[in-house]
Amino acid sequence: MRTGRRTRRGVSAGLAVLGMLATAVVAGAPAGEAQPDDSFTLTVLHNNDGESQLINAGSELEDFGGVARFATVLNEARAQAQQGRGAGGIFVSSGDNFLAGPEFTAGLEKGVPFFDTIALDALDYDAISFGNHDFDFGPDVLADFLSGYTKMPPYLGANVDFSGEPSLQAFVDAGDVAASTVVKVKGEEIGIVGALTPALPAISSPGDVIVDPDVAGAIQAEVDALGAAGVDNVVLISHLQSVQEDLALAPMLDDVDVMVAGGGDEVLANPGDLLVPGDVAVGSYPLVATDSDGTQVPVVTTAGNYKYLGRLAVDFDGEGNVIGWEGGPIRVAGGDNPDAVKPSGKLQARVVRPVSDFVTALDEQVIGTSEVALDGTRVNIRTTETNEGNLIADALLSQATELAPGEGQPVPDVALQNGGGIRNDDVRGPGPITLLDTFDMVPFSNFVSVVPDIPREQFKEMLENAVSRVELVDGRFAQVAGFSFTWDANGTPQELDADGNVLTPGTRVVEATLDDGTPIVDNGAVVPGDDLTIATIDFLARGMDGYPFRGAPFTNLAVSYQQALVNYITDGLGGLITAADYPEGGEGRITRLN
Repeated sequence: MRTGRRTRRGVSAGLAVLGMLATAVVAGAPAGEAQPDDSFTLTVLHNNDGESQLINAGSELEDFGGVARFATVLNEARAQAQQGRGAGGIFVSSGDNFLAGPEFTAGLEKGVPFFDTIALDALDYDAISFGNHDFDFGPDVLADFLSGYTKMPPYLGANVDFSGEPSLQAFVDAGDVAASTVVKVKGEEIGIVGALTPALPAISSPGDVIVDPDVAGAIQAEVDALGAAGVDNVVLISHLQSVQEDLALAPMLDDVDVMVAGGGDEVLANPGDLLVPGDVAVGSYPLVATDSDGTQVPVVTTAGNYKYLGRLAVDFDGEGNVIGWEGGPIRVAGGDNPDAVKPSGKLQARVVRPVSDFVTALDEQVIGTSEVALDGTRVNIRTTETNEGNLIADALLSQATELAPGEGQPVPDVALQNGGGIRNDDVRGPGPITLLDTFDMVPFSNFVSVVPDIPREQFKEMLENAVSRVELVDGRFAQVAGFSFTWDANGTPQELDADGNVLTPGTRVVEATLDDGTPIVDNGAVVPGDDLTIATIDFLARGMDGYPFRGAPFTNLAVSYQQALVNYITDGLGGLITAADYPEGGEGRITRLN
């Protein structure tokens, strides 16, 4: 066993990549080539953002992905990782281990253990990082998810404090949730440290779970503690929302040998690597960053939905220094593909088949017809007006208009739906719209809510928030109803503090007008007038995704946004989504300048 803090040597590689996904450098001698007698090769097998995509990779990609096929690919890679002297492997996830939608709903209907838990249990991870979506249903559902394991792997978060949530703190007290863990591989001790995005309270529902924004400090403290205990081979598994975040984090760290990123769904690959149809590599595998003492560190991630297993073989010398690496994504395929594998019979029977039956039943319930293709693709729904976004925003406004008076609330003037809450990431129709389509579009446990008495100045701040991070394809971008607005990409993006107070006023929103012609913003200035009542989802009303409601009282109307969409299609539209009402490209509710 190696002991003590080592003197790190630089790896022979070219320029590091920091924040640039299009370039990467592969280090030194490839792993697996002749190495010194005291060398050790660690194969890091990894995935991220499985997000309950248990059956397959989705429509028109049925021959790819699926957790049962993924298990077969994993088992083959595990066996290969054990070959050769001084070789061994670990298997980790860097977060977002489940996601709201029809597949996860199947698990909720079944009860503990959820189908996702059964699948992850069978995959036998060495360590898992928390992801933001793991908190989407709140701490208690996450605790139920964790309780379903028969052999729970360590869940890691060095910068996460669970003491405010008893149901999760119980797992900390039991040692199942921690900042780091140590795994023995062929006699070598491998430290694994986890980290979670500080944006968690703004993008999920973690209750009183606290995330330390000093990500680098929390990680380094844990790495130093591992080094002091004689563990000098360290892998970081983090869910910081983008591999770019990990690349930017690396220069603040020392003695981390491998970084496994999650949350960005990026495809990293090298020439000759087989990719799922439609996927395009944004950089080589691995990317390379430089840490605080000038050592080069491989940074890896994969696209989610069980489409790939990442494999990075890393060579260490006798002093624990990285001296080389090689690897790439392994595509998960079936059907007639040259790399097709047979699915795990166990997972096919215990997970895939019952989840598929549940989803099929949803898909057999036709609730309407669309004359037009509805655009819910991730990039568009988070950057521009789309007809699917308009449909969902209209559903909120319609449902709130119907129910608000019965709760003693005013009829709403406008509706706001964050793009991050629309999840199908594809184009639906023209043709039948099923109950499954609505779950795919709006899968979270969000409820229609009404927020009265919002001053116009504050409403403009909400619109500024909606367009403040469009360049990052951020989920806070709004799909709207009841009004139209114009924004200028050359304007100053608004910046808020954690409580929704304005630090930097935004100047992007230049016009906003209610459907009845009432001006709200004119040439960038708020037009004085009556306060507004907003229909939205409780997620936004509570200030998530940065929306500056700032604790304004709201009324939850006890109808989910998914049910509101069903009601609007069946009752409000009479089962027909027309091209006249919802033209492709939208109808001019949102106009972008520059």
